[in-house]
Amino acid sequence: MRRSHEPISWSLFGAGGMLLAFIGPGLIVSTLLLAWLVQDPQALYATLHSGLQHPLVRLATLAVIALPLYHTAHRLYHGLHDLHITGPTWLLGGVFYGGATALSALCAFWLFTL
Repeated sequence: MRRSHEPISWSLFGAGGMLLAFIGPGLIVSTLLLAWLVQDPQALYATLHSGLQHPLVRLATLAVIALPLYHTAHRLYHGLHDLHITGPTWLLGGVFYGGATALSALCAFWLFTL
């Protein structure tokens, strides 16, 4: 019997959903407020850049970006299945989960080479 990758994708889906539900609205509101209320954009950039120098902050930022990507990929993949849009499983899985993995890797590369 072949082992399934479903437990991994469901755990990433659950973690991304929880992160999106609890942290997403606060991040959106705070980002909008920062964009409108900031007086000196260079000082804000310097503050955010200095905050991203700590490895744990980088790891948390990666989690806040990567886990919702997997959540969205899983939701789109199963949404197409629910709409009876068929296609090769390996192709659809590769597009959605591969895209989430590629974007997460790109984000990790960018964060850890800052």
